[in-house]
Amino acid sequence: MVTLGEGKHTYATTGANWGDLPAGAVYKEATSVAVDSQDNVYVFNRGTHPMVVYDSAGSLLRTWGHGVFDTPHGVAVGPDDAVYCIDSGDHTVRKFTPEGELLMTLGTAGEAPPPMSGEPFNRPTTVAFAPNSDGFYVADGYSNAHVHKFSGAGELLHSWGASGTQPGHFSIVHDIAVDANGRVYIADRENHRVQIFGADGAYIDQWVNLSKAACVAVDPRGEDLVYVGEYFGGIDSNAMGRDLGPRVSILDTAGNVLARLGRESYGDAPGRFYSPHSLAVDSNGDIYVAEVSWSEYGSKLEPPRELRSLQKLIHQPA
Repeated sequence: MVTLGEGKHTYATTGANWGDLPAGAVYKEATSVAVDSQDNVYVFNRGTHPMVVYDSAGSLLRTWGHGVFDTPHGVAVGPDDAVYCIDSGDHTVRKFTPEGELLMTLGTAGEAPPPMSGEPFNRPTTVAFAPNSDGFYVADGYSNAHVHKFSGAGELLHSWGASGTQPGHFSIVHDIAVDANGRVYIADRENHRVQIFGADGAYIDQWVNLSKAACVAVDPRGEDLVYVGEYFGGIDSNAMGRDLGPRVSILDTAGNVLARLGRESYGDAPGRFYSPHSLAVDSNGDIYVAEVSWSEYGSKLEPPRELRSLQKLIHQPA
């Protein structure tokens, strides 16, 4: 067990894969993680069981999703505890019950509009929910540089975005979160920033001085905290550099950095990360980190091997 952070933003972790997987099962890599109203943890992954559900202690509750998905990418739990699964390979957003019963599908599996057309969806990445409503936002994504807002019934309300580096444009709309005031946070990964918008898509601000900002989450406890997961932002020749990611940064809603979790380069040791791809925070302030360690590192080793891809960072109150 090692400790990361300082003061009120201190966390303990073993650095090992978290969760009691069934015997013989693997994550391969956990691409996304979400927490429901009971602090149950949903792990979307590319291994044996596409969806693995645990209680907060890591005990297995159920698995589902077998044979359904092409490329698991994002999972989000709505205010009613419905589970939204985003498949970047077949261009769909699917809504399920917590037990895995399909309720709604947006998009047509295997079909996509032209890249950068602005029409949903071309390789979407994740979903986030508007406060005090049943509406939700879809980050779209790898090949579309757009954000779409839908009603709870799946009606497209409006979209915004374009490809580029200027404010309001994107280079991969990789993750999305919405705070209690309706502000929309976008992890604009390849632009190394988080952009902030109003509920109508009006640009508000951007946070820079980040590594590759791959994922973003807001605090569910009502605290004005935003968590940003960052990939390593350097190149092979400076892979030993410090403070370049991968890491988890904690900021307030004004963009002030309160803590950096992880200062060393990528690796398997406790206190290090590979590639934070998704974050979730539970009612205790514990952070779950899903990492695409196979795609980024494990698949490139000789011989290829699975690496750790799901950590729990346990909040240590000051």
